[in-house]
Amino acid sequence: MTYVVTDNCIKCKYMDCVEVCPVDCFYEGENMLVIHPDECIDCGVCEPECPAEAIKPDTEGDLETWLKLNADYAKTWPNITQKKDAPTDAKQWDGVAGKFEAHFSANPGSGD
Repeated sequence: MTYVVTDNCIKCKYMDCVEVCPVDCFYEGENMLVIHPDECIDCGVCEPECPAEAIKPDTEGDLETWLKLNADYAKTWPNITQKKDAPTDAKQWDGVAGKFEAHFSANPGSGD
């Protein structure tokens, strides 16, 4: 089992999860984070820390697409180990439907 970041992270990009991860398995895109599935130790401390509830265990149904997206982008985006400020409009984006199709960016973030 591993944990995956799902579409509700897009444009919210809270980083509370990064701060608690004991193995630094988060990677930063322009407007979301992903978890490297081969580095995640399945401890689960990140899941309750996400204000947007965007982190899920891969045992939940229908997360294959998100597991692949996390695995693919964790290979190209920079590692992030320190919490940064969330976007100023993050709360406005929390729970908005269709964020992946309309707002996902494959561009990397700045990392640490």
